[in-house]
Amino acid sequence: MFSAAARARAPAFLFRPRTLPRPASKIQIPAMAPLNARRQQSSLPAGYKEDLSKGPMLRFEDSLPRLPVPTLEETTKRYLKSVHPLLSQPEYEATTKAVSEFVAPGGLGETLQKRLVARREQPEVRNWIYEWWNEAAYMSYRDPVVPYVSYFYSHRDDKKRRDPAKRAAALSTAVLEFKKMVDNGTLEPEYMKKLPIAMSSYEYLFNFSRVPQKPSDTSVKYPFQSNQHILVVRKNQFWKVPHHIGGKQLNTSELEQQFRRIYRNAERAPPVGILTSQNRDVWADVYPRLKAASNVNAASLEAIESASFVVCLDDASPVTLEERAHQYWHGDGSNRWFDKPAQFIVNDNGTSGFMGEHSMMDGTTTHRLNDYANQVIFANALPFDDPSIRSDLADPTPLRFTLTPDLQHDVESAQAHFARQIGAHDLRVQAYQGYGKGLIKKFKCSPDAYVQMVIQLAYHKFYGQSRPTYESAATRRFQQGRTETCRTVSDESVAFCAAMADAGADPQHCQALFRAALAAHGTYIADASDGRGVDRHLFGLKKCLRAGEDVPAIYTDPAFTYSSTWFISSSQLSSEYFNGYGWSQVVDDGWGLAYMINENSIQWNVCSKGLGSERMSFYLSEAAGDIRDLMLPTLDAPKAKL
Repeated sequence: MFSAAARARAPAFLFRPRTLPRPASKIQIPAMAPLNARRQQSSLPAGYKEDLSKGPMLRFEDSLPRLPVPTLEETTKRYLKSVHPLLSQPEYEATTKAVSEFVAPGGLGETLQKRLVARREQPEVRNWIYEWWNEAAYMSYRDPVVPYVSYFYSHRDDKKRRDPAKRAAALSTAVLEFKKMVDNGTLEPEYMKKLPIAMSSYEYLFNFSRVPQKPSDTSVKYPFQSNQHILVVRKNQFWKVPHHIGGKQLNTSELEQQFRRIYRNAERAPPVGILTSQNRDVWADVYPRLKAASNVNAASLEAIESASFVVCLDDASPVTLEERAHQYWHGDGSNRWFDKPAQFIVNDNGTSGFMGEHSMMDGTTTHRLNDYANQVIFANALPFDDPSIRSDLADPTPLRFTLTPDLQHDVESAQAHFARQIGAHDLRVQAYQGYGKGLIKKFKCSPDAYVQMVIQLAYHKFYGQSRPTYESAATRRFQQGRTETCRTVSDESVAFCAAMADAGADPQHCQALFRAALAAHGTYIADASDGRGVDRHLFGLKKCLRAGEDVPAIYTDPAFTYSSTWFISSSQLSSEYFNGYGWSQVVDDGWGLAYMINENSIQWNVCSKGLGSERMSFYLSEAAGDIRDLMLPTLDAPKAKL
């Protein structure tokens, strides 16, 4: 059902999905200025309480509901419904038999369910899947961070700051303002359907780093009070730039001066940062040797890992959306430290973007950070133009590395590995101008569900069939919530795609099938966001197996692996300050499809490993046009003017 290469590259528990931002319409982000933390208790739903001793940002955390454990019956029923359109009749009958055995009274499924429920009820367990998922999906994942655990945002151009030092200084000022709210706990929580959602992931945004280790990576969080510096990278050389001196934050002009000093003084250095692009086991072997090679190396690594965030000053000038996508997603692999969760990239022509590593947090967190930073810049909402510069600002400190011959060889090996990895990928960016959410809403359709069906139709045009598709659903309304899988393929979506491929199909029948497919998608993603999807529950049940117990047939059934092999990994976000974002595919014969639904356009980031991204981009455009033409007759005719 899937390639040997895909099986070999995937972790044993399942094929790792991409967990990026949910649509902005699903998560409400407060306005730029923090809101008053004192909300009336009477306005909160039952069970929600404010603990103001934790500060505004975390005031709801302890009263958020815990992630539920769905019943065995509802999950297996939903599972069978999700695999039905993907299997032949004999395969489906075999899967049904395996499921029936699993849910039989007194069987192992019932035992595993009781164990999982007991875990959820333990007072010290805030979220029954949190540690398991972070470990299995990310920390024990051995493929490189870039491109497989990284993602990027491309910022809209700041015409006021074409000079890269000015752009970097303004960005840093805005990010530091956001960081201040996170550090002090004054950032206003986000909301989903008017309910507060988990803000705990913001802990991992600043002064944080992933650290390579076998058999599973670890991470380190440094106290912000004693680590008030930015890591700046130019020509592969790392610089430590304090953002507070004498208890006072550097203003934008002072930061600009520091960036100019780096532009002036940076010299081409060995690309030590390329080591972070390696396979995690390889990097885990190199890391202790790099650290032990000299005290200077150890000190440089600590300065890197403890930095508030990273600013990469790239000697590149990307213009097109594809050029920008490549630059922010990976660059040349050298002017980065891919283990840091927040890296802002500024190019010589003043264009900018962001690269994230999301092992400990999902894209909704960094989306808000980037949206905020650009919002305050474009609104000139901070004193960016303060010209005062202290006369005693020390120059930025270059961070040095001593490279032994063995370490130099490791760097060269990482360069070759990076070139092979990125060279195998094919990326296309399409800014589809046919229409956007304005017209979609006139069709009385959910924009996200609508575009998911565009994806299904495009894939069907390409391959003549439907295959397992992942869309991220946020579960942050629960304590320590992250994501759940929305399985987009349904009987309804398959019926719609088949009808659209039939030249003789009645348009009204196709319209009815389309709306049925939208409804099925809406139901599943609502259930998933409510903690009642299929994938996390089945994962948790399997984790409850004990040594010596037989693995139930539901997990050894080929349908289980196939149905969680994400031939399409998809998600969307919306921001008027971005002109792109994306990531890679998650299996070798699959696709990474990121999209932005704007008022009058849809932007696609199409990534694959040499499967023909140009053709997929064409089919996405064609499918969008086909569905538009299908639905236009359903619009009410304009009323005649009297």
